[in-house]
Amino acid sequence: MSAKTVLIVYAHQSAGSFNAAVKTAAVDELKKQGCRVLVSDLYEVKFKATATEDDITGAVKNPEHFCYGNETMLAWQEERLASDIVDEHKKLKEADLVIFQFPMYWFSVPAIMKGWMDRVLTLGFAYTLEKRYSEGIFRDKKAMLSFTTGSHETMFSSNGINGDMNVTLWPIQNGVLNYCGFQVLAPQIFWAPTHLSPEAREGLLEGWRTRLQGLLNEAPLTFPPADIFDKGKGFQLKPEVREKQADSPFGLTVGHHLEKPLPPQSQMKAGV
Repeated sequence: MSAKTVLIVYAHQSAGSFNAAVKTAAVDELKKQGCRVLVSDLYEVKFKATATEDDITGAVKNPEHFCYGNETMLAWQEERLASDIVDEHKKLKEADLVIFQFPMYWFSVPAIMKGWMDRVLTLGFAYTLEKRYSEGIFRDKKAMLSFTTGSHETMFSSNGINGDMNVTLWPIQNGVLNYCGFQVLAPQIFWAPTHLSPEAREGLLEGWRTRLQGLLNEAPLTFPPADIFDKGKGFQLKPEVREKQADSPFGLTVGHHLEKPLPPQSQMKAGV
């Protein structure tokens, strides 16, 4: 069996940060397993966060009404995308697993990482209207979020002041990763490391190293397949699916909750 390739998309300014330690632990542990590890250090390379006409070399098709998605798809087809996007495309094509490593900013990823998603997940290359979700282009690849929080775990509970972390993760894990077809592994969350002792932080790193030893064989989170939605009726859940869910105490997913209680931990753990 050929060695797996892992791409770590990393967003932190400081080499002395806990995020840097987590990234380094992943690189070291995955290399021990014989993996080829690629790292996109976004701050180090000053990755451009804004999706603009500058991402295209040569003339755009419609300068009077610039549509980023359509224009970059055409530029991708004609090999006229900016070199930094092309470089990331190459890494992404080679990757069996993508790990996004970052500190959570405002309940999401830092702007520089959002810019990576906006610019690198190009229409045509990463998704099309026909190839998305379970039928997505990257359905043979895995992806996951690994991140630190500023708040304690209790604050991100269903009773906590920040609300349920499962809800917080849904737009990124479903709306970006699953949308592009990735098999999404459960997130690795480091709760409020700045509030912990050095010994406790080392304990978190050791737990991460242990998980990494079996990471590539983990089962992904569960998302509904695209074929249970009726394309001819506005991509609504098919009636037979709704009927099947009628007796369930929970909704189908965080997003498809069917006005029921959310399925517990569905964005945090596989198999639930």
